[in-house]
Amino acid sequence: MTKPAARTPSPDARAYPLRTARGDFAVVDVPVSPGVEPRGTALLVPGFTGSKEDFRLMQGPLAARGYRTVAVDGRGQFESDGPADDETAYAQPELARDVLAQAEALGAGLHLLGHSLGGQISRAAVLLDHSPFVSFTLMSSGPAQISVSQQQRVKLLRDALAVLTMAEVWEVIQSMGAPEEVGGPARGIGGPDLMRRRWLGNKPAQLIATGRQLSTEPDRVAELAELPLPFHVLSGVRDDTWPLPLLDDMAVRLHARRTVIEDAEHSPNADQPLPTARAIADFWDTVPEA
Repeated sequence: MTKPAARTPSPDARAYPLRTARGDFAVVDVPVSPGVEPRGTALLVPGFTGSKEDFRLMQGPLAARGYRTVAVDGRGQFESDGPADDETAYAQPELARDVLAQAEALGAGLHLLGHSLGGQISRAAVLLDHSPFVSFTLMSSGPAQISVSQQQRVKLLRDALAVLTMAEVWEVIQSMGAPEEVGGPARGIGGPDLMRRRWLGNKPAQLIATGRQLSTEPDRVAELAELPLPFHVLSGVRDDTWPLPLLDDMAVRLHARRTVIEDAEHSPNADQPLPTARAIADFWDTVPEA
């Protein structure tokens, strides 16, 4: 796979706790670039074993196109707090209401983007209340449960978390090399120290609960298609979590814009951030201002 030359996060990025009615959430907020006319604000929701840092190589290019982006750690994810053992706190409706609380704190008229698991949590949020949002992009996020091979990998992870500490599971992951679980705990933007800190920051109950959700999620595309939102389905050219024909069909059912990023797999935001940011901004440019 060809890797992009640009690997520098935005110098204007600001990390802080976003105060909401449902608690504080760690975010990285990148404003519109100086001298660029503001065109909108977007909330970016990461995937399974991921974090807000997964979007940082896209945020600068999006700022240059006039878009402020706020990438968030969900409840129990990296730097956002949550219970370590109570899986009920991570039921999908709870996580969806967190997204709505984040949107309320940022203000209406948001573009919403969810990667992988984040796309399914975001889908649940807009099905509860689409009014804060002006568009919805599903990035490498499919219509229902993940593929059988990925279900097996997630089950291995969940089984390990049931009997080992987070530190012990990390050592197992490292001994196996770079794993291919959804999101890849040892893979991402940043060095090994960040990957380890991120893993240890995740709450076990969150990973167990959301891993189960990924493996059992029903198809809710028909419900989503009834909402008066413009949709964008974006993915890499290869994806073994949701095979491309499933994503192609979902885009047809949603009457969505469909973008396939060359030389990218399940995380086009990391594999090819510049073409990915360009495609996202091109879509957002077509959305009428709120």
